[in-house]
Amino acid sequence: MGSGALIAVQDLTKTYDMEGAPVHALRGVTLDIARGEFVAVVGPSGSGKSTFMHILGCLDRPTTGAYRLDGHDVSRLSDDELSAIRNRQIGFVFQGFNLLARTSAVENVELPLLYAHHTRIAPSERRARAMGALAAVGLADRAGHHPNQLSGGQQQRVAIARALLNDPAILFADEPTGNLDSRTSVEIMEIFQRLNVERGITIVLITHEPQVAEYGSRIIRFTDGRVVSDAPNDSYRAASAELLAAAPRQTG
Repeated sequence: MGSGALIAVQDLTKTYDMEGAPVHALRGVTLDIARGEFVAVVGPSGSGKSTFMHILGCLDRPTTGAYRLDGHDVSRLSDDELSAIRNRQIGFVFQGFNLLARTSAVENVELPLLYAHHTRIAPSERRARAMGALAAVGLADRAGHHPNQLSGGQQQRVAIARALLNDPAILFADEPTGNLDSRTSVEIMEIFQRLNVERGITIVLITHEPQVAEYGSRIIRFTDGRVVSDAPNDSYRAASAELLAAAPRQTG
């Protein structure tokens, strides 16, 4: 495993017991992800890509193999230790927006700070940080709106802002455009590109859509629990620079 990698896994396996029959979700995955990369993990349903993300995001543990996050072996940590790592270093964006229906956008964004046991933050600072995160995704003017007053794309922006609140080193995005139309999907993927290029946030994107994977700087393909290809996306930097220069930041 690369000593300087932010994420390094070696011979990672995950086996589930389904009514007495073993199901091999991951079969010996070895790879490194450097700090600041935008990695797209692509593959069909059942290929192991979501299981891979759950392990990298400290939501699950491997059956065998090693996982080092920022140089630390996290393969066998306790639930509390994994939770602390998630709170400090990781942000998640999922296909479902997971917003509280009766709570405003800014209050939804504040939620991670309400559950952060490692530090106490004054309400005024919590609100200021949440507003800054909403501004970063072009939604400062929708802070008081409830989810039912927002479009699907706006709800996903709120979810991204919430994931940014603890200033994570890594964002894991699991099918973040799965509930969106094609135009809105482009807008959401451009936000991820900006976060990667402008802030240097490491992004691991899980998708089954090849056109969405093309937004990554590196594309890893899974089939049947194995990595079948892993290659840089040569068009990424030029394309992202062009998008950042040409595309206005949307609020719709």
